[in-house]
Amino acid sequence: MTFNSGRRDSFKKMILGGAAMGSLASFDFKEKGAPALKGNINHGVCAWSMRPLSLEELCAQIKSVGVGAIDLISPANWELLKKYDIHCSMCNGAELGIVDGFNDPKFHAQLEKNYLELIPLVQKAGYKNVIAFSGNRRGMDDETGMKNCEIGIKKILSQAEKHGVIITMELLNSRVDHKDYMCDKSAWGIELCKRIGSENFKLLFDIYHMQIDEGDIIRTIRNNHQYFGHYHTAGNPGRNDLDESQEINYPPIMQAIVDTGFKGYVSHEFIPKGQDKIAALGHAVQVCDV
Repeated sequence: MTFNSGRRDSFKKMILGGAAMGSLASFDFKEKGAPALKGNINHGVCAWSMRPLSLEELCAQIKSVGVGAIDLISPANWELLKKYDIHCSMCNGAELGIVDGFNDPKFHAQLEKNYLELIPLVQKAGYKNVIAFSGNRRGMDDETGMKNCEIGIKKILSQAEKHGVIITMELLNSRVDHKDYMCDKSAWGIELCKRIGSENFKLLFDIYHMQIDEGDIIRTIRNNHQYFGHYHTAGNPGRNDLDESQEINYPPIMQAIVDTGFKGYVSHEFIPKGQDKIAALGHAVQVCDV
């Protein structure tokens, strides 16, 4: 996908009241305030990608650019989020990491213990989503891994259903960032959702990762949105800003998400190239405001 001049001009009109997509400094959020949002997308952010900002610095600033939630926060930091009235849109703390997941039975006992302890805490805090990972293949075939994931997840499923918590397995690319990761294609994750057969198990559809491993993002969302409980963004290649130097056309993708009736969170997980992380985040929010 390339940006021709007509398309670039139309993007510029859409973003930041005419400011160019590629120029984050062209709109001063601190002095002028963020433009009013349409309210069709609930925006979150992943704290790790905004470093070196601390979690408290992030909490104190993100509302100014239209972001009301932070992903991948464990119970130890929930009170800090509540202090700033920031929602935890994706909880963590039960997983063993990306590479050691539900596809290997040797991790099931520890994962079961961790999730059964975390799930009630998530409900008590007023949150809903908990991250999970398939784990790496390590020579395992996809069918065996899927069967193992089904067995392991079903051990915690009744607890999730009881407490209204959604176990959310992330789709990650295995070409660039997470070599050997098993849940690297939407079709594999969707089949796992069908086998588990519960509204309390869904996928985190990471647009950046799925652009790398399979593309065809809008069609996949339209045809399979019932299995996607959460979304992530980032520019590709490079996992940087949502600007015109990358290939993903975010506004129509966001429109496709809105058209499905999705009411959850779209969280930005890109690594800003510039020094002003909040301006970069605000720019991404505007790109995705449809």
